[in-house]
Amino acid sequence: MVSHTTFEQPVRDFLTFARVEAGLANATIEAYRRDLGDLREDLGARSLIHPQGVTADHLADHLRWLSRERGMQATSVARHLATIRVFFRWMNANGVIERDPARVLERPTRWQRLPGVISPQKMRRLVESPAPEFGRLWQRDRAILELMYAAGLRASEVGRIRLNEYHVETMLLTVHGKGERTRVVPIGEPARDWTNAYLDETRPKLARFTDGRDDHRLLLSGGGRPLERVAIWQIVRKYAALAGLEGVHPHMLRHSFATHLVQGGADLRVIQDLLGHSDIGTTQVYTHVDRTHLREVVRTCLPRS
Repeated sequence: MVSHTTFEQPVRDFLTFARVEAGLANATIEAYRRDLGDLREDLGARSLIHPQGVTADHLADHLRWLSRERGMQATSVARHLATIRVFFRWMNANGVIERDPARVLERPTRWQRLPGVISPQKMRRLVESPAPEFGRLWQRDRAILELMYAAGLRASEVGRIRLNEYHVETMLLTVHGKGERTRVVPIGEPARDWTNAYLDETRPKLARFTDGRDDHRLLLSGGGRPLERVAIWQIVRKYAALAGLEGVHPHMLRHSFATHLVQGGADLRVIQDLLGHSDIGTTQVYTHVDRTHLREVVRTCLPRS
Protein backbone atom coordinates (compact mmCIF):
# COMPACT_ATOMS: atom_id res chain seq x y z
CA MET A 1 0.00 0.00 0.00
CA VAL A 2 1.34 3.45 -0.95
CA SER A 3 1.98 5.73 2.04
CA HIS A 4 1.88 9.53 2.02
CA THR A 5 5.56 10.20 2.64
CA THR A 6 7.43 13.42 1.88
CA PHE A 7 10.19 13.62 -0.73
CA GLU A 8 13.04 13.52 1.78
CA GLN A 9 13.18 9.77 2.42
CA PRO A 10 12.57 8.64 -1.20
CA VAL A 11 15.34 10.97 -2.42
CA ARG A 12 17.72 9.58 0.19
CA ASP A 13 16.83 5.99 -0.67
CA PHE A 14 17.09 6.64 -4.40
CA LEU A 15 20.59 8.13 -4.08
CA THR A 16 21.64 5.14 -1.97
CA PHE A 17 20.28 2.83 -4.68
CA ALA A 18 22.17 4.77 -7.36
CA ARG A 19 25.43 4.49 -5.42
CA VAL A 20 25.26 0.99 -3.93
CA GLU A 21 23.10 -1.09 -6.24
CA ALA A 22 23.46 0.68 -9.58
CA GLY A 23 27.12 1.56 -8.99
CA LEU A 24 26.85 4.93 -10.69
CA ALA A 25 29.72 7.40 -10.74
CA ASN A 26 29.98 10.00 -7.99
CA ALA A 27 29.52 12.81 -10.52
CA THR A 28 26.25 11.27 -11.72
CA ILE A 29 24.98 10.85 -8.17
CA GLU A 30 25.84 14.47 -7.33
CA ALA A 31 24.00 15.62 -10.47
CA TYR A 32 20.98 13.62 -9.34
CA ARG A 33 21.23 15.20 -5.89
CA ARG A 34 21.33 18.75 -7.30
CA ASP A 35 18.51 18.14 -9.76
CA LEU A 36 16.26 16.62 -7.13
CA GLY A 37 17.11 19.47 -4.78
CA ASP A 38 15.87 21.93 -7.41
CA LEU A 39 12.73 19.83 -7.86
CA ARG A 40 11.99 19.76 -4.11
CA GLU A 41 12.57 23.52 -3.81
CA ASP A 42 10.20 24.37 -6.63
CA LEU A 43 7.47 21.89 -5.68
CA GLY A 44 7.78 22.88 -2.03
CA ALA A 45 7.18 26.51 -2.94
CA ARG A 46 3.85 25.33 -4.33
CA SER A 47 3.10 23.27 -1.20
CA LEU A 48 3.69 20.00 -3.09
CA ILE A 49 5.62 17.99 -0.50
CA HIS A 50 4.20 14.49 -1.14
CA PRO A 51 5.32 12.54 -4.26
CA GLN A 52 1.85 11.01 -4.42
CA GLY A 53 0.29 14.39 -5.19
CA VAL A 54 2.59 15.33 -8.07
CA THR A 55 1.11 15.28 -11.57
CA ALA A 56 2.63 15.54 -15.04
CA ASP A 57 1.49 19.17 -15.21
CA HIS A 58 3.38 19.94 -11.98
CA LEU A 59 6.54 18.42 -13.45
CA ALA A 60 6.10 20.26 -16.75
CA ASP A 61 5.68 23.52 -14.81
CA HIS A 62 8.92 22.70 -12.97
CA LEU A 63 10.80 22.27 -16.25
CA ARG A 64 9.44 25.59 -17.49
CA TRP A 65 10.49 27.17 -14.18
CA LEU A 66 14.04 25.90 -14.74
CA SER A 67 14.04 27.45 -18.20
CA ARG A 68 12.37 30.78 -17.45
CA GLU A 69 13.21 31.51 -13.81
CA ARG A 70 16.62 29.81 -13.63
CA GLY A 71 17.57 30.63 -17.22
CA MET A 72 18.76 27.08 -17.98
CA GLN A 73 19.51 26.04 -21.53
CA ALA A 74 17.49 23.25 -23.15
CA THR A 75 20.34 20.79 -22.63
CA SER A 76 20.39 21.42 -18.88
CA VAL A 77 16.60 21.16 -18.67
CA ALA A 78 16.83 17.88 -20.60
CA ARG A 79 19.26 16.56 -17.97
CA HIS A 80 16.81 17.51 -15.21
CA LEU A 81 14.07 15.74 -17.15
CA ALA A 82 16.21 12.59 -17.32
CA THR A 83 16.74 12.74 -13.55
CA ILE A 84 13.02 13.24 -12.92
CA ARG A 85 12.13 10.32 -15.18
CA VAL A 86 14.49 7.85 -13.53
CA PHE A 87 13.56 9.02 -10.01
CA PHE A 88 9.80 8.73 -10.54
CA ARG A 89 10.22 5.40 -12.35
CA TRP A 90 12.22 4.16 -9.34
CA MET A 91 9.55 5.41 -6.90
CA ASN A 92 6.83 3.69 -8.93
CA ALA A 93 8.77 0.42 -9.03
CA ASN A 94 9.35 0.56 -5.27
CA GLY A 95 5.77 1.32 -4.33
CA VAL A 96 6.30 4.92 -3.24
CA ILE A 97 3.79 6.13 -5.86
CA GLU A 98 1.01 4.29 -7.64
CA ARG A 99 1.49 5.94 -11.04
CA ASP A 100 4.49 7.50 -12.72
CA PRO A 101 3.53 11.04 -13.88
CA ALA A 102 6.94 11.59 -15.52
CA ARG A 103 6.46 8.94 -18.17
CA VAL A 104 4.32 11.24 -20.34
CA LEU A 105 6.76 14.16 -20.33
CA GLU A 106 8.36 15.12 -23.62
CA ARG A 107 11.79 16.57 -24.22
CA PRO A 108 12.01 20.35 -23.64
CA THR A 109 12.70 21.03 -27.31
CA ARG A 110 9.23 19.66 -28.08
CA TRP A 111 6.97 21.05 -25.33
CA GLN A 112 5.75 24.60 -25.28
CA ARG A 113 2.66 25.91 -23.59
CA LEU A 114 1.53 29.49 -23.83
CA PRO A 115 1.90 31.27 -20.50
CA GLY A 116 -1.19 31.63 -18.35
CA VAL A 117 -2.61 35.15 -18.38
CA ILE A 118 -5.07 36.95 -16.12
CA SER A 119 -7.48 39.35 -17.80
CA PRO A 120 -7.29 43.02 -16.77
CA GLN A 121 -10.60 42.66 -14.94
CA LYS A 122 -9.44 39.64 -12.95
CA MET A 123 -6.09 41.29 -12.31
CA ARG A 124 -7.90 44.20 -10.71
CA ARG A 125 -9.77 41.76 -8.47
CA LEU A 126 -6.51 40.14 -7.46
CA VAL A 127 -4.53 43.27 -6.61
CA GLU A 128 -7.47 44.83 -4.79
CA SER A 129 -8.15 41.73 -2.65
CA PRO A 130 -5.86 42.62 0.33
CA ALA A 131 -7.92 44.42 2.98
CA PRO A 132 -7.56 45.30 6.70
CA GLU A 133 -9.61 42.27 7.77
CA PHE A 134 -6.87 39.98 6.44
CA GLY A 135 -4.30 41.00 9.03
CA ARG A 136 -1.64 43.57 9.82
CA LEU A 137 0.35 42.83 6.65
CA TRP A 138 -2.40 43.66 4.17
CA GLN A 139 -0.74 46.90 3.00
CA ARG A 140 2.52 45.05 2.37
CA ASP A 141 0.65 42.38 0.43
CA ARG A 142 -1.16 45.00 -1.67
CA ALA A 143 2.21 46.63 -2.44
CA ILE A 144 3.66 43.25 -3.48
CA LEU A 145 0.83 42.51 -5.90
CA GLU A 146 0.85 46.04 -7.32
CA LEU A 147 4.64 46.01 -7.85
CA MET A 148 4.73 42.56 -9.43
CA TYR A 149 2.08 43.46 -11.97
CA ALA A 150 3.21 47.06 -12.56
CA ALA A 151 6.81 46.05 -13.32
CA GLY A 152 6.52 42.43 -14.52
CA LEU A 153 8.59 41.14 -11.61
CA ARG A 154 9.48 37.56 -10.82
CA ALA A 155 8.80 36.37 -7.26
CA SER A 156 12.52 36.23 -6.58
CA GLU A 157 12.99 39.79 -7.91
CA VAL A 158 10.34 41.56 -5.86
CA GLY A 159 11.73 40.09 -2.65
CA ARG A 160 15.28 41.29 -3.43
CA ILE A 161 14.46 44.97 -3.94
CA ARG A 162 16.24 47.17 -1.39
CA LEU A 163 15.04 50.47 -0.04
CA ASN A 164 17.50 52.49 -2.11
CA GLU A 165 16.36 50.67 -5.26
CA TYR A 166 12.84 52.08 -4.96
CA HIS A 167 13.03 55.56 -6.49
CA VAL A 168 9.82 57.22 -5.40
CA GLU A 169 10.39 60.59 -7.10
CA THR A 170 10.97 59.11 -10.54
CA MET A 171 8.66 56.10 -9.99
CA LEU A 172 11.38 53.64 -10.98
CA LEU A 173 12.65 50.34 -9.58
CA THR A 174 16.15 48.92 -9.89
CA VAL A 175 15.64 45.19 -10.36
CA HIS A 176 18.23 42.41 -10.14
CA GLY A 177 17.18 39.58 -12.43
CA LYS A 178 18.56 36.26 -13.57
CA GLY A 179 22.29 36.04 -14.15
CA GLU A 180 22.73 39.14 -11.98
CA ARG A 181 21.45 41.28 -14.84
CA THR A 182 20.16 44.63 -13.59
CA ARG A 183 17.39 46.63 -15.20
CA VAL A 184 15.44 49.77 -14.33
CA VAL A 185 11.68 49.60 -14.76
CA PRO A 186 8.94 52.19 -14.28
CA ILE A 187 5.89 51.72 -12.08
CA GLY A 188 2.55 53.47 -12.16
CA GLU A 189 0.76 55.54 -9.57
CA PRO A 190 -1.17 52.66 -7.92
CA ALA A 191 2.05 50.73 -7.22
CA ARG A 192 3.77 53.88 -5.98
CA ASP A 193 0.89 54.89 -3.74
CA TRP A 194 0.48 51.48 -2.12
CA THR A 195 4.23 51.05 -1.68
CA ASN A 196 4.39 54.46 0.00
CA ALA A 197 1.47 53.55 2.28
CA TYR A 198 3.27 50.35 3.29
CA LEU A 199 6.53 52.25 3.90
CA ASP A 200 4.79 54.88 6.01
CA GLU A 201 2.55 52.66 8.10
CA THR A 202 3.64 49.02 8.08
CA ARG A 203 7.35 48.65 7.41
CA PRO A 204 8.51 50.75 10.42
CA LYS A 205 6.64 48.36 12.72
CA LEU A 206 8.18 45.30 11.05
CA ALA A 207 11.73 46.72 11.12
CA ARG A 208 11.57 47.89 14.74
CA PHE A 209 13.24 44.86 16.26
CA THR A 210 15.30 43.52 13.36
CA ASP A 211 18.73 44.80 14.53
CA GLY A 212 19.81 45.18 10.90
CA ARG A 213 18.65 41.73 9.89
CA ASP A 214 16.27 43.20 7.34
CA ASP A 215 19.19 43.65 4.89
CA HIS A 216 17.62 47.00 3.93
CA ARG A 217 15.01 45.13 1.89
CA LEU A 218 11.94 47.02 0.79
CA LEU A 219 9.52 44.21 1.63
CA LEU A 220 9.75 42.38 4.95
CA SER A 221 8.23 39.32 6.58
CA GLY A 222 6.08 39.53 9.67
CA GLY A 223 9.26 39.05 11.72
CA GLY A 224 11.12 41.85 9.95
CA ARG A 225 13.28 39.57 7.78
CA PRO A 226 13.70 39.63 3.99
CA LEU A 227 10.88 37.87 2.17
CA GLU A 228 11.75 34.55 0.56
CA ARG A 229 10.42 33.34 -2.78
CA VAL A 230 8.26 30.72 -1.05
CA ALA A 231 6.52 33.45 0.97
CA ILE A 232 5.77 35.40 -2.22
CA TRP A 233 4.17 32.28 -3.70
CA GLN A 234 2.01 31.84 -0.61
CA ILE A 235 0.92 35.49 -0.63
CA VAL A 236 -0.13 35.39 -4.29
CA ARG A 237 -1.99 32.10 -3.83
CA LYS A 238 -3.77 33.42 -0.73
CA TYR A 239 -5.19 36.48 -2.43
CA ALA A 240 -5.95 34.65 -5.67
CA ALA A 241 -8.14 32.30 -3.64
CA LEU A 242 -9.80 35.24 -1.89
CA ALA A 243 -10.46 36.81 -5.30
CA GLY A 244 -12.01 33.57 -6.56
CA LEU A 245 -9.22 32.90 -9.08
CA GLU A 246 -7.89 29.39 -9.66
CA GLY A 247 -4.45 28.31 -10.83
CA VAL A 248 -2.80 31.69 -10.26
CA HIS A 249 0.90 31.77 -9.40
CA PRO A 250 3.41 34.65 -9.17
CA HIS A 251 4.83 34.23 -12.66
CA MET A 252 1.32 34.66 -14.07
CA LEU A 253 1.41 38.32 -12.99
CA ARG A 254 4.57 38.74 -15.07
CA HIS A 255 2.95 36.98 -18.05
CA SER A 256 -0.10 39.20 -17.73
CA PHE A 257 2.03 42.35 -17.53
CA ALA A 258 3.76 41.46 -20.81
CA THR A 259 0.62 40.30 -22.58
CA HIS A 260 -1.37 43.38 -21.63
CA LEU A 261 1.47 45.54 -22.96
CA VAL A 262 1.43 43.66 -26.28
CA GLN A 263 -2.33 44.03 -26.49
CA GLY A 264 -1.91 47.75 -25.84
CA GLY A 265 0.50 48.09 -28.76
CA ALA A 266 3.85 48.21 -26.94
CA ASP A 267 6.98 47.51 -28.98
CA LEU A 268 8.39 44.02 -28.39
CA ARG A 269 11.91 45.37 -27.82
CA VAL A 270 10.61 47.63 -25.07
CA ILE A 271 8.87 44.67 -23.42
CA GLN A 272 12.11 42.68 -23.72
CA ASP A 273 13.96 45.41 -21.79
CA LEU A 274 11.23 45.67 -19.16
CA LEU A 275 11.24 41.91 -18.56
CA GLY A 276 15.02 41.65 -18.61
CA HIS A 277 15.10 39.00 -21.34
CA SER A 278 18.52 38.54 -22.91
CA ASP A 279 16.98 37.01 -26.04
CA ILE A 280 14.11 38.56 -27.98
CA GLY A 281 12.96 35.03 -28.81
CA THR A 282 11.92 34.57 -25.18
CA THR A 283 9.73 37.67 -25.41
CA GLN A 284 8.11 36.62 -28.68
CA VAL A 285 5.91 34.06 -26.92
CA TYR A 286 3.71 36.98 -25.88
CA THR A 287 2.94 37.79 -29.50
CA HIS A 288 1.40 34.31 -29.77
CA VAL A 289 -0.73 35.01 -26.72
CA ASP A 290 -1.87 38.25 -28.33
CA ARG A 291 -2.75 36.48 -31.57
CA THR A 292 -5.07 34.25 -29.58
CA HIS A 293 -6.69 37.40 -28.22
CA LEU A 294 -6.96 38.89 -31.70
CA ARG A 295 -8.58 35.75 -33.10
CA GLU A 296 -11.24 36.01 -30.41
CA VAL A 297 -11.80 39.68 -31.25
CA VAL A 298 -12.22 38.86 -34.96
CA ARG A 299 -14.53 35.94 -34.22
CA THR A 300 -16.71 38.09 -31.97
CA CYS A 301 -16.77 41.33 -33.93
CA LEU A 302 -16.50 40.50 -37.63
CA PRO A 303 -19.94 39.95 -39.18
CA ARG A 304 -18.87 37.03 -41.40
CA SER A 305 -16.35 35.45 -39.01
